[in-house]
Amino acid sequence: MAFVRRKGNAFYLVHNVRHGGKVRQLHLARLGERARITDEVVRKVSKNHPFVELNWGALREQMNNRLDLADPSSPAVQKLVSTLRALNLDLAGFFPPVLRISESPAVAEELLLQLRLLQSTIQIKLDQFDRTRGRLGNANAPLQVR
Repeated sequence: MAFVRRKGNAFYLVHNVRHGGKVRQLHLARLGERARITDEVVRKVSKNHPFVELNWGALREQMNNRLDLADPSSPAVQKLVSTLRALNLDLAGFFPPVLRISESPAVAEELLLQLRLLQSTIQIKLDQFDRTRGRLGNANAPLQVR
């Protein structure tokens, strides 16, 4: 049975195997500071460990339930809020003329693509919060970040 383990500031996907009567942990993948099981992780683990059978759906569900938004003092929530604030400040200082100054049209095109993707993602997340507001409490209340 595979599971996610935290070691230091990083998360790892590990699997216990018996070898010579002892249990050893097989490290399947490093998931980073925020444990996410992406399609790339699935491909990499499946390629590097073809004989290990994993329930990817259950593992992804486990990861989705790790972030408890109801606990404002949670380190994960604090980091998420801090990251969102930094992104807001970065975007506030970003003006369209910067795109015209860029030497590469590909850079400008990629920035616009990523901004549109961010806009879509934010809209989807806001819609999800609107649907689950009763479960999460008052999502409009300000979060105290220390």
